[in-house]
Amino acid sequence: MPDTFNGLPLHPLVVHAVVVLLPLAAIGVAALAIRPSWRGRYGGLVVLITALATVAVPVASSTGEGLEQRVGDPGVHAQLGDTLIWFALPLLVAAVALFWLHRRAAHPTGETTGSRRTPAWVAVVIAVLAVVVAAANLVQVYRVGDSGAKAVWGSAPAASAGRGGGDAA
Repeated sequence: MPDTFNGLPLHPLVVHAVVVLLPLAAIGVAALAIRPSWRGRYGGLVVLITALATVAVPVASSTGEGLEQRVGDPGVHAQLGDTLIWFALPLLVAAVALFWLHRRAAHPTGETTGSRRTPAWVAVVIAVLAVVVAAANLVQVYRVGDSGAKAVWGSAPAASAGRGGGDAA
């Protein structure tokens, strides 16, 4: 995979897809878990966004490895970045499960026994797990991004990073 695009490192560009899509997916999954009535209207969109975010994670990791070869080891950031896929995949499973719950309830087979009806406790367990997984994704995206910012900028506040320590004349 190329590690530059038009002369720019590809990693910072791809990372923005993860930084935007994964939290958006996490918020969407939590919303579907909390508001079951939204699953039919927004469930497909949330699954799509979550799938795109999940695909973007290994692309960001791959481009990060290319950038690492050019600029050096980013330390903790690389380690945390490699774990993000293990957060994104359960989020995708949760999004699909919530959408599946809606589809299953919306399309009965015509049986009078109600055998296709998902027990209420199963729906509650899936919803609770979805919220937990969504929260874990938000925390991990923050941790990865924060460690990446520190790897690039150090501990200098952003406002003073370009001043070089002197007063502007």
